[in-house]
Amino acid sequence: MSQDQNKNFSFKVYAWKQFKKNKAAIFSLYILIFLILVAITAHFVANDQPLYAKYRGKTFYPAFQTYFNSTITDSTKNPITGNWEQLQFDITDWKQLELESVVWAPIPYSPQKPDRYNREYVGPADEQFFKNPSGKIVKAPTRFRHHMGTDAIGRDVASGLIHGTKISLLVGILSMGIAASIGILLGSLAGFYGDNSLVSTRFRYYMTILGVILGFFYAFISRNIAMAESFNEGIGSGVLSLLVSLIVFFIVVFIFNTIGRLRIPGFLNKQIMVPVDSIVSRGIEILNSMPNLLLIITISAIMKERSMVILMVIIGITSWTGIARFTRAEFLKIRQLEFIQAAKALGFSDKRAIMKHALPNGLAPVFVSIAFGIASAILVESGLSFLGIGVPDDTVTWGSLLSLGRQEFEAWWLVMFPGFAIFITITVYNLIGEGLRDALDPKLKQ
Repeated sequence: MSQDQNKNFSFKVYAWKQFKKNKAAIFSLYILIFLILVAITAHFVANDQPLYAKYRGKTFYPAFQTYFNSTITDSTKNPITGNWEQLQFDITDWKQLELESVVWAPIPYSPQKPDRYNREYVGPADEQFFKNPSGKIVKAPTRFRHHMGTDAIGRDVASGLIHGTKISLLVGILSMGIAASIGILLGSLAGFYGDNSLVSTRFRYYMTILGVILGFFYAFISRNIAMAESFNEGIGSGVLSLLVSLIVFFIVVFIFNTIGRLRIPGFLNKQIMVPVDSIVSRGIEILNSMPNLLLIITISAIMKERSMVILMVIIGITSWTGIARFTRAEFLKIRQLEFIQAAKALGFSDKRAIMKHALPNGLAPVFVSIAFGIASAILVESGLSFLGIGVPDDTVTWGSLLSLGRQEFEAWWLVMFPGFAIFITITVYNLIGEGLRDALDPKLKQ
């Protein structure tokens, strides 16, 4: 490579070109984008409320109007009797109204609402029934058939798959977000400082440890119910509540770390070398010595309440070790390079050296680990839901659909469709992870 080519070389551009050469990884990326779009639009793709309806001369947009407030109400006037009719959108059976015009969602069923006329495991090709606005029970028209069948109480499997996509991707991404935050933080500190580089007073050392323990308690354990209620209200509220918990955690740690800066005479004021690398490495070894899935199942089983927040936190705090090890290994190598030594010589703080210089150059292997970790988290969530100790019973996930199939072996659609969805999603993330590994590996650079 010439000097001009070296000067214009961008590793990001090079890595993207290498990634595009992997056809399987690119195809998997397109599938992942499609799954994300399905998860984002699930409320409009599978819903028993119409997207548009005109009833008694008045126009409604039920699916859109209930997106932020499910209990919204409206009223319309009967032109014959002159009486006003109150409509609460979430409990109104829109299929039984004499609608003047209507646009239904592609799948006109919600995942948690049963169809009383198609109970007891109705298959995709079985005879299905529908109650029309006249009150007659007729054969279900193609528009209102359950194309992937129903479960024991008549819930639509296709609708459950659509909304289960949102749950699975959310659990996978947010749980690995928690794991990545913990792993990158601890791994970077362990690799940058080692056992001999960080000096502190005993008092500050003890106060920081106390701050981490109390911060975790006040941020996550004491706010567990509030976070669970926020996620039940919607994804946006849940993510905001999770961010609040993270802010609380860091504020508590900062307060105790600041208190630790006070000069306490005597034994507590003695300078010591903090064995950051040994502490992090021993923590990694302890967690790795336990069967990860068994640990998650044990913690989930002993929790008083089941919620998606608890599940994400459990998966996150038990899955950070691989990311921490990758980050630590990269930082052990990077801290000896010239640009880090130059930053120290120029008097830059350790925080700036880590955040501005070391971290951007040490995250490439972490992205690969995160991609594989998301696939693993989705598989764990499906397994826990299958065993009945994952998300709450009223939340439909791919694992809960599989569990229903276990109760009725002849209902093959309850096993095949969710199983295929899990298989495709796990395969997609694994192929993307392999593509990232090949694209970011400097040994394969040509």
